[in-house]
Amino acid sequence: MEQVVFKMKLKSGFKAEYKRRHDKIWPELVALLKESGIKKYDIFFDEQTDSLIAVQYVENGGATSLAGNPIMTRWWEYMADLMETNPDKSPVVVGLENVFSMP
Repeated sequence: MEQVVFKMKLKSGFKAEYKRRHDKIWPELVALLKESGIKKYDIFFDEQTDSLIAVQYVENGGATSLAGNPIMTRWWEYMADLMETNPDKSPVVVGLENVFSMP
């Protein structure tokens, strides 16, 4: 299993709404994520920078197969007013490099 870590940028003042929407995440989206190989997915919030730090544990490519899926596209559209996004409404994602793992 591969660990994938990345950050996204939340627009200032939208933490509560972001959490509310994720507390009611669509069951079909959860099913899609699991089917695509994402076995565990956590998102953390950095208050100082309004950054979201995401950690996924994936098998078989994970999120690479999600782009263009209608459920994923609809979720991106639903979340676009809260986050920095690309022209296709997907979140701007910056991969993070692992510089230490405890032996």
